[in-house]
Amino acid sequence: MIPAGFPARSGSVAVAGALAAGLVLLALVGPLATPHDPLAVDLTRRFEAPGFAHLLGTDHLGRDILSRLIAGARTTLGSVLAVLALVLGLGLAVGGLSGMLGGRIDAVLMRLCDVFLTVPTFVLALFMIGALGTGLVNVVAAIVLSHWAWYARIVRGLVLELKTRDYVLAARIAGAPPLAIFAEHVLPGVVPPLAALATLDIGHMALHVAGLSFLGLGVQPPTPEWGVMINDARAFFWTRPLLVVWPGLAIALAVLAFNRLGDALRDRLDPTLVAGRGL
Repeated sequence: MIPAGFPARSGSVAVAGALAAGLVLLALVGPLATPHDPLAVDLTRRFEAPGFAHLLGTDHLGRDILSRLIAGARTTLGSVLAVLALVLGLGLAVGGLSGMLGGRIDAVLMRLCDVFLTVPTFVLALFMIGALGTGLVNVVAAIVLSHWAWYARIVRGLVLELKTRDYVLAARIAGAPPLAIFAEHVLPGVVPPLAALATLDIGHMALHVAGLSFLGLGVQPPTPEWGVMINDARAFFWTRPLLVVWPGLAIALAVLAFNRLGDALRDRLDPTLVAGRGL
């Protein structure tokens, strides 16, 4: 039986997938896809309306907005992917170690996680940047340090659940070392739900990167980045609102696309949700 609304959901996932793939492609080939130099200043062409020469117009320094949006996709999404790779690595290492070994190691690592989890992630990221300084590298480090504990907790919970499975117990009885058990029997069960969570978190982390850059704590001008573009344009919001709309729309579309993909991946990996929709 096909659940009600299935075609609509499938269509929205297809649109979200195409949009996400397009954004990733822009991030990969950004310098080759920009019609103009995103850093080129031409004060004689400042505040130009959208036209053939500049499809989305120009900003207060005469820079091509479309080129800066495309280049900004590489900066924003590249930062997010770097954050996710580091967070997943830390989460798997700490959560896997804690769940597999248990005992005193588990207690110490989880108390360390509790320390990081007591502070809201954005506030903790602000604190880390205050300690590390501004800049893209420090923003990535700050977001990683403010998010890894959440992933470690989730990995630990998954590992503890998977450790009770018969095939894992059989491997332990056979004398397989903990690392081999984790790599061969536990990790395959951890990766799918973690992948769904990571996909859902792409939009959340993109907002972090853009938000910190908007506050002047992340990527610094004139580097093209969506949060930087909004910050540059806020002084002209009432006279040239499109300068804020274009990067804001890029952030919104990226968040919506990756959130929808994350929802679809979570639904596919959680059979109870699919079964419930078929009732």
